[in-house]
Amino acid sequence: MKMLKMSRKLHKWLMLFIGIQFVIWSVSGAYMVIFDIDYIHGDSLVQQHQDVINDKQINFSLKQVLDRYPGSEKLSLGSFGKQPVYRFSHDGQQYMISGVNGDLLSPITQAQAKTAARYYYSGSGDIAEVELISDNPPSELSKRHLPVYRVNFDDFASPSLYISQLSGKVVSKRHEFWRGFDVMFILHVMDYQDGDPDNKLLLVSSLLGLLAALTGLVLVYFKVFRKKALGRGGDSQKLMATQVHLSKESV
Repeated sequence: MKMLKMSRKLHKWLMLFIGIQFVIWSVSGAYMVIFDIDYIHGDSLVQQHQDVINDKQINFSLKQVLDRYPGSEKLSLGSFGKQPVYRFSHDGQQYMISGVNGDLLSPITQAQAKTAARYYYSGSGDIAEVELISDNPPSELSKRHLPVYRVNFDDFASPSLYISQLSGKVVSKRHEFWRGFDVMFILHVMDYQDGDPDNKLLLVSSLLGLLAALTGLVLVYFKVFRKKALGRGGDSQKLMATQVHLSKESV
């Protein structure tokens, strides 16, 4: 009985303290499980174009690129719009130049960013807003992508495409369900600064939750299994008393 009283009291106070977090874990966990992770990542927002580069358009050779920008790194040949382009890094800076005539195309203009966004966007909504972000990016965008154009579409879940001002590529895509997922993840791991699952608050809360569960099991044992055992014992005592009473009457 002492263990029962101690478990009941401990369980009550633990659930009073950790019960709200249990609800948060359940709701946030359900949100993250229900939605397909590819949809959350925004993969469906972008069309995967298979662009074919016409080598007859390339009048500016790779050798000319290296002669003009010696020591270039991560050099690649791709396309921007309908023309072939070279993308590369030089002295820590990204560049994009035309493969047709070698003209420098980066940084791209807002009009070019809108054209690129329409080209990549898979939905049918119109562009609602375009914003150039050079510093202080929102939490949903990494600093390494700056500078970028944020192109917002007037469509379901308010999707946004982030177009690099230097490469003309889509570097990130976001919508309201991703933003909701981000909030739910922070609530789930209980790290309200970095969203890191490896934090002391989560560890302590998990241990308290485990202790609450164990004390709950003790209560279940006493309330269900021990009660049934005591009930069977009481029935046996009643049966024995009845048998003694009948024996006395017979005598």
